[in-house]
Amino acid sequence: MPRARPAGFTLIELLVVMAIIGVLLTIAVPRYYRSVERSQEAVLKQNLALTRDALSKFYSDTGKYPDALGDLVKRKYLRTLPVDPLTGSDATWVTVPPEDPQKGKVYDIKSGAPGKDKDGKPYSAW
Repeated sequence: MPRARPAGFTLIELLVVMAIIGVLLTIAVPRYYRSVERSQEAVLKQNLALTRDALSKFYSDTGKYPDALGDLVKRKYLRTLPVDPLTGSDATWVTVPPEDPQKGKVYDIKSGAPGKDKDGKPYSAW
């Protein structure tokens, strides 16, 4: 009578499958993290452009820049203050005052995130 083979996989079959999964992961994971970084940088650029546009409109309407970023929300230039995607907070924006202090306190904003973009430029210089 022939001996029945037990159901299941052999150790060699399992090792081959694990090796294939490992190779696929070493290819996919770095691409995933780079795409996440690129998307965060794209959102940061958009948030900076949106807020700078609101600052320009505020200046155009009032003749001076706001005293705080919250004034843009209070005066309905923005619904909410955008979040810095790299820090995950709307409180980390670095404000730049105008050259003439009589014109307000917030001329421009920069990211408060540490680190550099993919080109080596610091986020604080955007």
